[in-house]
Amino acid sequence: MDGVLLLDKPVGMTSHDCVARIRRLFKIKKAGHTGTLDPNVSGVLPICIGKATRIAEFLTGTTKTYEGEVTLGIATTTEDSGGEIIASQKVDRVISRSEIEAVFQQLTGEIAQTPPMYSAIKVKGKKLYEYARAGIEIERPTRIVTIHELTLLDERNEFSGNTVSFRFRVTCSKGTYIRTLAVMIGERLGYPAHMSHLVRTAAGPFSLQDCVTFTQIEQCAERGELQSLLLPIEKALFHLPKYEINDKVAEKVKNGALLPLPAFLRSLEGPVLMVTKEREALALYIKHPSKPHLMKPLKVLR
Repeated sequence: MDGVLLLDKPVGMTSHDCVARIRRLFKIKKAGHTGTLDPNVSGVLPICIGKATRIAEFLTGTTKTYEGEVTLGIATTTEDSGGEIIASQKVDRVISRSEIEAVFQQLTGEIAQTPPMYSAIKVKGKKLYEYARAGIEIERPTRIVTIHELTLLDERNEFSGNTVSFRFRVTCSKGTYIRTLAVMIGERLGYPAHMSHLVRTAAGPFSLQDCVTFTQIEQCAERGELQSLLLPIEKALFHLPKYEINDKVAEKVKNGALLPLPAFLRSLEGPVLMVTKEREALALYIKHPSKPHLMKPLKVLR
């Protein structure tokens, strides 16, 4: 079995737990996810199975979309609702919709984030959450991420109460911590904050509507129809730039030959998907690192 399974990850399972369960259900050894979701986050989790594990790296770098909730007035160790409370402050004023939207505008574009201590980022060979569980605070690397869009989903014009919660949608680059974004929103509004709910609704070209649950997977397993749940490898890559080739060039591509670099691809940074006239994906090619007028195979798929 080879292909990409689009899983609607449930709350309460780690991404690793999900992969392990998929291996058992599909009775396979080779499987891996394309981007970690925290245990208390649900939503789109593409899992590469069999030969599709070879393309996992081309699915992890895609933009992600989330729908979540920020709660003002309480900060936690983990920056989400699963952590211990480390700060609390009564929301002592009415917060306007325009004020929240102004903060959202300020946080759109490139921003600097410091990963939370409870995260899987490695520092000096150990994951940050391992230091955190041992009670060790360590300097964390700041990273630049991109917030493509940040939208307030709550329809209220005024927000008040001892704590204030509101929903949002964010489309962002790989590596963005939505928990940290929630804290940053709170800081700009003048209050401690945490992320109180989160669902990943899209990962690159894949949306939540495309995903299946473990219940559906188990039902297909009973009927012997698991293969029907897998997205073919080439279809999973169709969000990449494509270069259509004729049969003669296709034979060269299958043999991993170097090819002339077309002028329209010279500004391309990442890989291009080589496809036949019948839209069959054959290989991924990139610009040659030392021969500027050529491109070389990155992965031959067929």
